[in-house]
Amino acid sequence: MSGQARMALSATAATLLASCALLPLVDQVSWFLQAAVVLAVQTGVGAAARRVPLARPLTVTVQALVLLMLLTLVFAPQYAIAGVIPGPDAFVHFADLLRQGTQDVGRYAIPAPLTDGIKLMLVGGVLVIGLAVDVLAVTFRSAAPAGLPLLALYSVAAGLSDGAGGWVWFLIAAAGYLMLLLAEGRDRLAQWGRVFGGAQRGPGGEPGGPVAPVRTGRRIGVFALGIALAVPLALPTMNGGLLDPAGTGVGTGSENGGTISAVNPLVSLRDSLNVEEDRTVLTMRTSTGDLAGMYLRIVSLDDFDGTTWKPSRRNIVAVPDELPTPAGLGPDIRRTEVRTRIAAADSYAQDWLPMPYPPSGVQIDGNWRYEPVGMTLVGDHGQTTRGATYEVTSLAVQPTAEQLASAPAPPAALAREFTQVPDSLPGVVARTAREITAEAKTPYEQAVALQEYFAVNGGFQYDTEVQAGSGSQAIARFLRDKRGFCVHFSFSMASMARTLGIPARVAVGFAPGTAQGDGTVTVGLRDAHAWPELYFEGVGWTRFEPTPSRGSTPAYTQPEVPSGIPDLPEASRPADSAPSAEPSTSASCSAQDRRLEMCGGALPLDPGSPDDEGRPWYGTAGWTLLAVAVIVLPLLPMLWRVRRRSVRLASARHTGSAPQGVPARSRGGAGGGEGVEVTARAVEPDERLAAQVAAGHVLAAWRELTDTAWDYGIAPDEALTPRKAAARIVRLGHLDDPATRSVHRVAGAVEQVLFAPDPHAEAGLADDVRRLRQALRSRAGWRTRIRAVVLPRSAVRAVWDLSDRWLAVKGRVATGWAAALARRPFGQHSG
Repeated sequence: MSGQARMALSATAATLLASCALLPLVDQVSWFLQAAVVLAVQTGVGAAARRVPLARPLTVTVQALVLLMLLTLVFAPQYAIAGVIPGPDAFVHFADLLRQGTQDVGRYAIPAPLTDGIKLMLVGGVLVIGLAVDVLAVTFRSAAPAGLPLLALYSVAAGLSDGAGGWVWFLIAAAGYLMLLLAEGRDRLAQWGRVFGGAQRGPGGEPGGPVAPVRTGRRIGVFALGIALAVPLALPTMNGGLLDPAGTGVGTGSENGGTISAVNPLVSLRDSLNVEEDRTVLTMRTSTGDLAGMYLRIVSLDDFDGTTWKPSRRNIVAVPDELPTPAGLGPDIRRTEVRTRIAAADSYAQDWLPMPYPPSGVQIDGNWRYEPVGMTLVGDHGQTTRGATYEVTSLAVQPTAEQLASAPAPPAALAREFTQVPDSLPGVVARTAREITAEAKTPYEQAVALQEYFAVNGGFQYDTEVQAGSGSQAIARFLRDKRGFCVHFSFSMASMARTLGIPARVAVGFAPGTAQGDGTVTVGLRDAHAWPELYFEGVGWTRFEPTPSRGSTPAYTQPEVPSGIPDLPEASRPADSAPSAEPSTSASCSAQDRRLEMCGGALPLDPGSPDDEGRPWYGTAGWTLLAVAVIVLPLLPMLWRVRRRSVRLASARHTGSAPQGVPARSRGGAGGGEGVEVTARAVEPDERLAAQVAAGHVLAAWRELTDTAWDYGIAPDEALTPRKAAARIVRLGHLDDPATRSVHRVAGAVEQVLFAPDPHAEAGLADDVRRLRQALRSRAGWRTRIRAVVLPRSAVRAVWDLSDRWLAVKGRVATGWAAALARRPFGQHSG
């Protein structure tokens, strides 16, 4: 197998290994197999183009076109010409898929379902990264910079998964990168030859340590891993990240692309509670007089994995004209129809529609879809709540305590789905639930006992600054420390209810707002809230309020009191009171809270920004190009120097060899007669051409030698002869004898081709140049070595070359104009 083929395979393997970090993001792995096949085709096309051979820019262009055709074949064959050539509609389809994928990333919890949009983002991203790695490592033969796109791929995956299994995926990605470096090292050794014929020998002839190439490879690997581990520790923590332009972790707001609600709808709840100024996001006018029960529900979290609660994957349908009766609600339960008109602020943009629960009808313009299980509406194709005005008809369900206490057992399927708890849930959760409800005789009494434990008699305190910890022990830690905010209380009560066999889920939305003098009710950021919903057959999903000093305690959970005694339990507040207890001022989110996802994911409570009008596509493209420029521009000197060195050394390898097509007799040898003279005369032009080519090879080796010395601090002196310049390099570089002989050998070859009447080029000049580079590197400090690679001094020749070419172009243009004027007949313009 050739060196280039080996490098191409290593580049593909490195890309796939780094792509493994994306596997935890979705619930299927079929996309990975598809990406591997398509990436292999893309790599094969690149290998074929290099074998032709095509010019490097043309090779990259061919690979990019093949990438686009492969994506068309997989994702948009119906919009393609001849099945693979993308038509105009294909690009529109790609844009729609990317927009839907962006929304799906926000809509679903990790692992997300493999929708078409997410699949395009995954496969397309792997192909683009694979192309970048192939171009850098194989086409331009620079494996070290190829680590940048691999690092970008891993960083995106690690950021979205919040570090889940980070060490495993990092080691896999690092192994792929080191494999790529090793393949490049083997390829260079195959071209240069080994430095030593065997292992080093110690005293007495015993085998010594590893040979130099192996030792160098180990150092490179250790250095690369050390940098990869140290650099993230030195960088500042990023809050929110790619999905958080407003500083709340909810995503981008765009008039065209919509707002992204990220993985978990609880991401910015804590930040919303801690804003310095309580900004109004919703204004409503309602027909009910019970404002204390006017919770606005956004989404329900019914999937509990032991660490956090998140929305399950649900099918969405078109919004029906009349919404069905809520699951489990019987005809004998008292209910009142409530009509509410809601206006969202222009700065409030998110996917889910806040509504009273349970809704029975919705009138709203735009692209909205209905999720039947949770009875929620979600925006489609970028639809958000920004500036929306809508009307909701809902039911104020008013069960009695007796009806809840006498509720029959729930359906088996529902109970099985909504009472699941993972094995990782600490035993203290179920044990505490049993202790609290020891005297309860019915599920309803158990639910009330849990609510009272958290809200009244358990000694818990409401605090948004709490550090809740992470992982499966988070709820146990909350039960021990007894400090938290609504997320902690709702998570814990719902988890305990499930351990008792009561179907439970968590709702996210807004607590009752504040009544105004004009009859409206305003809902602010500090009204953001989470509460548990428990299921009772005949009543349906029923709200409970375990959070002290937040929301209002449902009347059906309060004990009967004599007339005239005010009913003001600690967990309730009047409708005209402040929207919430004053939260703490810290809006920070610890790593532990993020792991628990008590402040990570994406709350659909995005306040947005008052002046956020969305960023146009050209703005996004401009920032993307700027980011690419910031990454690529500092690497240009290194890439240019690596390319120039490889060209010169490849040229120097041809010194001392006979040019193809020149007969051996023409380069000397005995012989006489007319026939020999005729042959010599015939090949004389070829001899001159061969001499010129050989001289070019020698001068390329000399230029590389002087530039290498320049990179390590020995500036060239053009006034010196080659022999004196070589002596100067030896003196200033403190070279050993082998390196000294190599430098003088190259200088002698230069003098031969410049001054000798019958020059002859010596073989092995490329090895002499490499020997000098190794000698200078071994004597230089670490700063000098890094600068010689990353910011080589001789890279200034690229600027000089551009200047020379510009002057040459100007000269040709001036000469062309002068020639055109000279050819113009005299007096042509005269009358």
